[in-house]
Amino acid sequence: MKFDIVTIFPPVIREVTSTGVLGRAVAQRVLDVAVHDLRDFTTDRHRSVDDEPYGGGPGMVLKLEPFVRALDHIRRDRGEPRAVVLTSPQGVAFTHRQAVRLSALDHVVLLCGRYEGVDERVRERLATEELSIGDYVLSGGELPACVILDAVARQVPGVVGDRDCVDGDSFVRRLLDYPHYTRPAELDEHRVPEVLTSGNHAAIRNWRKREALRRTRERRPDLLVDASLDDEERAILREFDQADRQKTEVGA
Repeated sequence: MKFDIVTIFPPVIREVTSTGVLGRAVAQRVLDVAVHDLRDFTTDRHRSVDDEPYGGGPGMVLKLEPFVRALDHIRRDRGEPRAVVLTSPQGVAFTHRQAVRLSALDHVVLLCGRYEGVDERVRERLATEELSIGDYVLSGGELPACVILDAVARQVPGVVGDRDCVDGDSFVRRLLDYPHYTRPAELDEHRVPEVLTSGNHAAIRNWRKREALRRTRERRPDLLVDASLDDEERAILREFDQADRQKTEVGA
């Protein structure tokens, strides 16, 4: 899969794409990631990428022209992208489903905003979509671009060595993950749940399902509205609901 990232801070992106899972995928050519310095597509001697906003107001706005030239360069040298994503707090919420959707494309461009924002014509003329990683504002689009890149790349075959790790991630079936433990089995009177050291694989599987459902129900009940559950999981949820009703009746 091919990614092109346009930014005024290339070192931020290069650091992320040179380490860990992404670094290995790039080194093995499972991912093709190119980072483009927006300043390389300016024409003045100061390499200016921003200007004051029309109508006045605080801050500076990233200009349209460098983005146009950057996209033209990418199309000439790297081919036509299937999606051009502008990272923006005004965008659609980025979710696991968005990551899966983008991973089905062979070429994605990520445009990183900065300062007070970008010229609206970048959205209108260049971007095919806007994505937001949360209801908060960051100093620029580099961190969101890295988040999107990492989440999408994990869905690309060959990026993560053990596919079961990806299939078991939180949100894949609209469920949070179950708790994980490792050695030692006991530390300062804090013990690993006995079932996990029992060797009873059926009991372990059931415990993990129960804990994933319990955690999702307590922390993100909204996910359960369209979660993909099997018969055993639905029975566990009914058991939880019945226990809650009994507590309510006792309290009344």
